[in-house]
Amino acid sequence: MRYLLAIILCFTIVYSHSQDSTATKTPETVKGTITSSTTEGPLSEVNIVNINQVVGTATDDDGKFEIKAKANDTLHLSYLGYKSIKVRVTNDWLKFGNTEIVMTELALALEEVTVKSLELTGYLEVDMKQVPIRNNNQYRISGLYGKAYEGRKTNVATKVLGAIFNPADFLYKMFGKKPNEMQKLKKIKEDDEIRNQLAKRFDREMLMVLLQVTKYDLDEIVNQCNYSVDFINTANDLQILDAISECYEEYKVIQRSKERKNKKKKNKA
Repeated sequence: MRYLLAIILCFTIVYSHSQDSTATKTPETVKGTITSSTTEGPLSEVNIVNINQVVGTATDDDGKFEIKAKANDTLHLSYLGYKSIKVRVTNDWLKFGNTEIVMTELALALEEVTVKSLELTGYLEVDMKQVPIRNNNQYRISGLYGKAYEGRKTNVATKVLGAIFNPADFLYKMFGKKPNEMQKLKKIKEDDEIRNQLAKRFDREMLMVLLQVTKYDLDEIVNQCNYSVDFINTANDLQILDAISECYEEYKVIQRSKERKNKKKKNKA
């Protein structure tokens, strides 16, 4: 009987300890509600990205969201017509749960746009010369039905030479000292929510935040990877992401090829 009581007591202590550990365990997600400073009402479809974990989500119709996070992670919040903000995840937030975040509306100043129509003469030979010619090849992006993006010239020699003399060197200068940013490309491409958000955006803001580069740097990378100015100006953020990713993969292939050649030369010597 004494042994039976001792066994029951041990099980009780172990169970109580496990319950306490579970109760005090830090949650792996944070919850919040985003409201407008102007209307004081909830904002739906606000884009939220955890920069550290490289995961994304969006608020529901009630302005609520839940996202994977831990203490000291940074969340980037963006919404059309509102000032984007960064919020740090604190232990108190993780401990006490839902918190309200207020976003401030921006005053949007629309610039005057002048549209120049084609002045047609009625003569086919003359009028044809006024129509802008674009030789950009269009390809479909996986996962985006009906959408297309520009592809570079498929000539193998052009692609390889271009990668050797332009994008490889530029990408190395951009990301060679911080390879973790390029590693984020894989994580970004694997997160469906982030990809969906990028497919709707053209401002490069989320890419700049995730990759820690400027808009000029992003445009220059794509330009050096042999994409046209027309593509840079019209592509959405997901298309820009895929373009950079493709270029970087080529860069890695060429770098490995160079390393193998250098190794062979050393072995011969």
